Amino acid sequence: MKVRPSDEKIVRRRDLLRGISAGAIGGTAMLATAPFASDALAGNETADERRKPRYNVNSPDVQAFYRVNRYPAKK
Repeated sequence: MKVRPSDEKIVRRRDLLRGISAGAIGGTAMLATAPFASDALAGNETADERRKPRYNVNSPDVQAFYRVNRYPAKK
C-alpha cells in the first residue's frame, strides 16, 4: 500500500470529468454568443431598411432553392 503525504491532493476521475465538462460548456456558451455581438446596430435601421430583402434574388444558391422546391404544374 502506497502512503501519500497529507498535503498532496488526489484528483479523482469524477472531479476531472466535472472540470472538463464545465470548461466545454463555458466555451460553447462563449462561442454561441459571439455572432450576436455585432447585431447591436440593427436598432438604428428605419422601418423600410428592416423590410428590405437580405439576400440577392439572382444569386445561384437562391435560384437553386427555387428550382429544387418548385411544385409540378397542375394538369
